[in-house]
Amino acid sequence: MNPTILSHYDINRHTIAIQPALHTDYDTIVLEGDETLFIKESSMSMIKRACIEGGSTYNGRRIAISEITRAQKKVPIPIDPINHIYTFPTHSPERLECSWMFYHHIRSFTPDPNSSTHTLITFRNATQLKISISYPAFERQIQRTSYCILKLTHRSHQPDSLLPQLPH
Repeated sequence: MNPTILSHYDINRHTIAIQPALHTDYDTIVLEGDETLFIKESSMSMIKRACIEGGSTYNGRRIAISEITRAQKKVPIPIDPINHIYTFPTHSPERLECSWMFYHHIRSFTPDPNSSTHTLITFRNATQLKISISYPAFERQIQRTSYCILKLTHRSHQPDSLLPQLPH
């Protein structure tokens, strides 16, 4: 049975992971809820479009988070902070093997007992995924994304008394 192939995909609160497909008929595999979707669009195209829909460009978000976290490589991306959509790359986004994990869907992660270069991820819906990234590197990406969320959430919950007052 041939999979249904979609021409594009809109990242949303149910997006769990985006992976490279390395297939001639489609470019990416998206995990959304309990579904696996096959998309004829690059992950970067999806992420850039979602950032715009979330209120900023990919590059703008990347630069801002790079400043906040001091990370220069594999920077987490707050696609839509208002809707709590945060993602992070497993490798440099320029590399073909780069997958994007969506932070709020990750329940746990463990080292792959058979390979030091792989990590086993369990998502909140109990789906499991083995990805090509070492456990320490994945843990660092989780920490960066967590710090990014903390900084953006703290900033958006400042008491009104700390905000500048506009003239009447």
